[in-house]
Amino acid sequence: MTAAALVASLGGIGRLRPAPGTWGSMVVLPLVLLGPVACLALALLASMAGIWAVHRVLVEDRRADPGWVVVDEAAGQLLALAALSAETTGWGVLLAFLLFRLFDIYKPGPVGWVDRRHGPLAVMLDDVVAGAMVAAILLLLRLVLPEVPI
Repeated sequence: MTAAALVASLGGIGRLRPAPGTWGSMVVLPLVLLGPVACLALALLASMAGIWAVHRVLVEDRRADPGWVVVDEAAGQLLALAALSAETTGWGVLLAFLLFRLFDIYKPGPVGWVDRRHGPLAVMLDDVVAGAMVAAILLLLRLVLPEVPI
């Protein structure tokens, strides 16, 4: 397996069945323990590494979005986790995970628009947009419900 394929599949996580995207999202959940700033930095790192990797894996078919490429899910999920407070509970992490998976699967609004684009950037960006939308919802919840550790 090439270095690009290792990055794109998160070390082979993308080859797990069923639902490789769910596995790609779940594998980064423990990183919430590092805190919001670390999750944001890791989301940026995963996005940049993902664009590099996907660009190389899609050399032959620029329109493809192989199911085993899950670095995009990791980047989007990390972005959603970055919106959680440092005092969040397992319920906050579960909410971030479930909302991200819903947005990734159903692709509402801008997520769907980006998903209909092609190329390495689009492969990464639909999940980053989904993660950003979930982050916005979580931040809004934190603002409206400051007593709840989200």
